[in-house]
Amino acid sequence: MTRALLLSVFVIATCGLVYELLAGTIASYLLGDSVTQFSTIIGTYLFSMGVGSWLAKFVRQRLIAQFIQIEILVGFLGGISAAVFFVTFAEIAAFRVVLYAWVVMIGIGVGMEIPLLLRILKDQLQFSDLVSKVLSIDYLGALVASLLFPLWLVPQVGLVRASFLFGILNVGVALWACRLFRAQIGPNGILPIQAAAVLVVLCGGFAASDAITDHAEGGLYSDEVIYAKTTSYQRIVLTRGKQDLRLHLNGHLQFSSFDEYRYHEALVHPGLASVARPDRVLVLGGGDGLAVREILRDPRVKSVTLVDLDPGMTTLFRDHAELSRLNDGALRDPRVAVVNDDAFLWIDRPGEPFDFVVVDFPDPSNFSVGKLYTTAFYRRLRARLAPGGIAVVQSTSPLFARQAFWCVDATLQSAGFVTAPYHAYVPSFGEWGFVIAGEAPFRVPDAFPPGLKFLNATVARSLFEFPDDMKRVAVEPNRLNNQMLVHYYDEEWRKLQD
Repeated sequence: MTRALLLSVFVIATCGLVYELLAGTIASYLLGDSVTQFSTIIGTYLFSMGVGSWLAKFVRQRLIAQFIQIEILVGFLGGISAAVFFVTFAEIAAFRVVLYAWVVMIGIGVGMEIPLLLRILKDQLQFSDLVSKVLSIDYLGALVASLLFPLWLVPQVGLVRASFLFGILNVGVALWACRLFRAQIGPNGILPIQAAAVLVVLCGGFAASDAITDHAEGGLYSDEVIYAKTTSYQRIVLTRGKQDLRLHLNGHLQFSSFDEYRYHEALVHPGLASVARPDRVLVLGGGDGLAVREILRDPRVKSVTLVDLDPGMTTLFRDHAELSRLNDGALRDPRVAVVNDDAFLWIDRPGEPFDFVVVDFPDPSNFSVGKLYTTAFYRRLRARLAPGGIAVVQSTSPLFARQAFWCVDATLQSAGFVTAPYHAYVPSFGEWGFVIAGEAPFRVPDAFPPGLKFLNATVARSLFEFPDDMKRVAVEPNRLNNQMLVHYYDEEWRKLQD
């Protein structure tokens, strides 16, 4: 019996940490700023566990029955948590209230588990052995959960299905305890019936996980969801409207096929056309291959290296027939080499210099992306440029996030670049900004490759003019130790949402 209960400690510890990781991950997907979301979720969860541990002292009778009851409740709340979070985000405005209330309830329940188990086991082990064994197994369970979550649960099982799965395990502990202690709780007790009923509900939810996810995402996106996958790095969703395909990463729109050519022509061609011999080109981010498509329009380009963190992204845009048509099969072109790696680390490794670099990362909505906009990263980037080479950086909107845009420009200057900021109107996004960075002042080119829909010499010159509501403002450079850009970005976009 002692071994069985110690095994229960391992299971409930694993389940408890998985619920915490699920809440933090989903909050970062839906609300952005992963550091803030994980910090507040973890803090709230640990505080709630402390409250649960304190409340456990008031349980003085029927310890085993109360422990089983708590396991059933925690298994149910934790098991349905991911589904609840996704559905409530799509359906109600007070999502944060539901999120943190749910985290508090689960945390209190998890906090009560170990104190009750210690009291149940106190007559079977010496106190020193009891505490050391229970806590060591508890920490081992946490380690297993922390490894399983990013390596298997998120990419292979999915968040909603993982939630139900670990709820099932939690309730399984309750059913096991009902069997172990059937003499104490009585053969006809209500607890086994409760546990069995909750187990049926969770199993049904596990089987219907895809349908639940589809329903929730149907509420998040106005158009039909035609593809959705959670990779180790992000949630990829493709939607189809009457006129376009749209890519969303972690809930944020990345492009519309209706007007993405405006963005990508503006991103690539002013800089590329100004390089005398763009033999070797580097693209950082841009796993959709659309920037690569534009680069390959220039016959002078001999090779393109695309560095994108997520193989799920590059594989999708290489193999999906409709998406491959959208990027003109760019990721299958023999001149293109795809590298799936962290650009922050990759750029610092020894390698040949590049004549032109396109930096097409997502907006700096959190600190993990914000590090790719810092002086530290741009200094590494500068070291990989060939003499006379230039880089271009997508830099969010100079209209909607004016401070953030000029912060990118200031950061590039702080890293030693001479910059040329510009902007273009993309209907799906509004005014969008870019910064060209090199070692000498930039001159707008007069000639561009044939076949462009948006950009020509006249339009290109106009892109470098800023009206008063988008002109430069005083900002701090973005450094690793403060990440001011993320603060600017979050503050400005939050004002628009409010």
